[in-house]
Amino acid sequence: MTARYCSLAQQSAPAFAPGLAAERLGALMSGRRMWVNGTVLHYYFFDGEDDGSVIPVPGSGGTRRVSWVGGQEQRDVVRACFREWRDLGIGVSFAEVPDRSEAELRIGFQQGDGSWSAVGRDALPAGLNERTMNFGWDLTAPGERATALHEIGHALGMQHEHQSPFAGIHWDDEAVYADLAGPPNFWSRDRTFFNILRKLDPAEVNGSVWDPQSVMEYPLSAGLVLEPEQFRGGVHPPGALSALDKEFALGWYPPLDVSLAPPLAPFRSAPLSLGPGEQADFVVEPRETRAYTFGVFGESDSVVVVFEERDGEPRYLSGRDDGGTPHNATIRARLVKGRRYFVRVRLYSGWGSGETAVMCW
Repeated sequence: MTARYCSLAQQSAPAFAPGLAAERLGALMSGRRMWVNGTVLHYYFFDGEDDGSVIPVPGSGGTRRVSWVGGQEQRDVVRACFREWRDLGIGVSFAEVPDRSEAELRIGFQQGDGSWSAVGRDALPAGLNERTMNFGWDLTAPGERATALHEIGHALGMQHEHQSPFAGIHWDDEAVYADLAGPPNFWSRDRTFFNILRKLDPAEVNGSVWDPQSVMEYPLSAGLVLEPEQFRGGVHPPGALSALDKEFALGWYPPLDVSLAPPLAPFRSAPLSLGPGEQADFVVEPRETRAYTFGVFGESDSVVVVFEERDGEPRYLSGRDDGGTPHNATIRARLVKGRRYFVRVRLYSGWGSGETAVMCW
């Protein structure tokens, strides 16, 4: 029997300036969806009677509202899966909040709408009344806990494993289309192509080898894969975080000790000796309340985020991404004397010969 599959919404490819060097473009593709390490991802469960989708009623000309609210047991499965990812010791953490305006991740449980998630920072442009993640079937059913682990993997920036160009999969395309067109998925050919047959750019994938044990891998029925030969009988991931899943998450989000972050003093340049994907972290404790400007200097592509510490937790204050542009990121933010702030700079790549640095003034 065909499994129910995560169904990511199709999105247009990112528009980078023409003429970028291949190495620079690859670094941008690799890191563009990844969070700055040290981010606390706040998640919110829709819980109001007005939270839902308005859908047409066939044959009536009218509409009805379908709820996004999930039961306590469903929410508890998702909470447990957030804890499982957190307990790896990654530098990104998770916190449930009761106010959707404080949440980067907003979670619904609309039955029949499939299970899906925005990938990494793709969640940020979504409106406050929009979902960034949905669970479309019962997560307490046998084997379905893996669905929650899978969607949180997407929220961390991970992609579908079977779409890796390193997998060497030769599909029976028409068998795949036919299989997904029937129950329980009822997918169009476009949706099937986008989520299964389409190969990802090598820079976008979770690693340099295919991991058929990954929680980001679909379980596949017999007869869909022609090559490698050993998978003609199907692909059967265990539905748990694999060793390579953990390695990838810890590679992008290594444990972070904020006590080691050096101070960033006004009008003093701090050099950034970073490789692609690496990050520098600084503490700012302003001596006066005023508007400050933070800027990166040098020929590099980077993401800069300023966090304000509130109740012992870094809360997003402002951020800029200069990836693929000819200018450097600058942020202007009002800092308050007596409070503590963190400045985090994550490098896509350095594409010039000079040094890069960060400064506040």
